[in-house]
Amino acid sequence: MKVFEIGKRLNTAAAVALMFLAPAQDAAATGGVEVGILSCRAVPGSETNWLLHSSVAVNCVFSSSQGKERYRGRTGIGLGIDLSDIQDQRMAFTVLGGASDTRPGAFALSGNYVGGKAGATVGVGGAVSALVGGGSKSISLQPLAVEGNTGFGVSGGLAYLSLEPGKKY
Repeated sequence: MKVFEIGKRLNTAAAVALMFLAPAQDAAATGGVEVGILSCRAVPGSETNWLLHSSVAVNCVFSSSQGKERYRGRTGIGLGIDLSDIQDQRMAFTVLGGASDTRPGAFALSGNYVGGKAGATVGVGGAVSALVGGGSKSISLQPLAVEGNTGFGVSGGLAYLSLEPGKKY
């Protein structure tokens, strides 16, 4: 999907640039800066849409220079409008944030994120999100998510993303 691929390339370029700006860490240190890409895909058939609130289960993979972690969770519009019938939804977040433990398997991105989202789809479309938040191990920031999808509709409002550890990658 062209919209998703363009967004993924932009997020990858941003993450690579941020890796050069992030301070080097001692191998024994566990805390520091998380930099990478969080790629998520909606689970088919898990969507609920109540006009002012929508939700869909997601499976995600966080990729960084230290390795990969799998996450699962839910995302959607908490308050706003969602007049969508999306068949295939994928999103990629650029991740930059501080964490008390950045080792692979620490699942530092587990937590809740909120922000804004706007999107439109007619056949093939996309959306952008800006979310902030985190969990007990981190204060993470995903400055921009680019989403690509197929289906029909428009959406916008207060968005959310909840993540918890998934199966080991």
